[in-house]
Amino acid sequence: MTEHIAIVGGGTGGTVLANTLAEKLDAELAAGEVEITLFNDSGDHVYKPVWLYVAFGQREPADGRRPLREVVDNRVTIRQDSVVDVDHERKELELVDAIDPAPYDKLVVATGAQLEPERVPGLAEGGHHFYGEDGSQALRDELLEMNGGHIVLSVVGTPHMCPAAPLEFTFMVDDWLRERGRRDAFDITYTYPIMRVHGNEHIAEWADPRLRERDIAIETMFNAEAVDPDAETITSMEGTELDYDLLVAIPPHTGSDFVESAGLGDGGWVDVDKHTLEATGFDDVYAIGDAAQTGVPKAGSAAHYQAHVVAQRLASEVRGQPATAVYGGKTVCFIETGMDDATFVEFDYERPPEPSEPSRAMHWSKLAYNESYWLTARGLL
Repeated sequence: MTEHIAIVGGGTGGTVLANTLAEKLDAELAAGEVEITLFNDSGDHVYKPVWLYVAFGQREPADGRRPLREVVDNRVTIRQDSVVDVDHERKELELVDAIDPAPYDKLVVATGAQLEPERVPGLAEGGHHFYGEDGSQALRDELLEMNGGHIVLSVVGTPHMCPAAPLEFTFMVDDWLRERGRRDAFDITYTYPIMRVHGNEHIAEWADPRLRERDIAIETMFNAEAVDPDAETITSMEGTELDYDLLVAIPPHTGSDFVESAGLGDGGWVDVDKHTLEATGFDDVYAIGDAAQTGVPKAGSAAHYQAHVVAQRLASEVRGQPATAVYGGKTVCFIETGMDDATFVEFDYERPPEPSEPSRAMHWSKLAYNESYWLTARGLL
């Protein structure tokens, strides 16, 4: 009897998992004992970190997108459809475009995170962001048109994808303006919703003085409540109001509606055991990447490492062996500190991040990884 492994979501986590499983279960796939199906609502695989560089004219939108079939092993079946619900008793997935449900024996949720700027009145109309293809292009055009004014980077929603990205944009826009001899014509303000500049205290301690030495104003404990696009102001719940000429916001994020409808967790995030990545209260269900509530940042590297752990666990289960692989919280991250230098952090559940001294070499290492990402997703690196 064929064992059906269903993966919902074709982002970094889902793609790396599918490709890793195809390698680990090569003999079982060839014998027809296992079938791996990747469900995705789009025919493309998107590498989201590229959008930050599009905003500064360093990359083109096409650099962040490839046909999913090009990056997924041919032994994996791809179904372009949206999964909207799960019958946990019958082990079936309800799809938008299919009459019959899709069966599964093992299910992995890798549905990622979505932007919801509409949660803050006026934000969708008055703010820009670099968390998508259209948003990053619009932000690029706006930056090129500005001759001066006040740029506000406001972290509105937490948790959010790539926690270092707000700092990266702020450091990069400062440097970008200096390279063009225009920095004196601009004020830059960075806001964060708690009493420090980043959710991780070690990153915050490292970043705070570097923001200040670049004459970047800091507003902590700034929880955005509303944006007035006509007056060009953003107001916090604490009563602070900032005027802006360009508002670059990190919008509120939510998980997948599918997670809610399937009863797997609140807010679209799946409750999991942070070591095994098994969904709490459900048999034969895992979650990885941004969708999983593990306590680590919503970063692509975390999804990558989690995918390898779940692939090993699933391969063991398929073969009737004990699943022993565990995830220790490993996350790695390059942080751009300007247009030509960057730092690097590596941490896990036990070890906090310790940013390295920024360097041009680290910046080029990040760019090299961005170029090689497609090989990584394919399982070739």
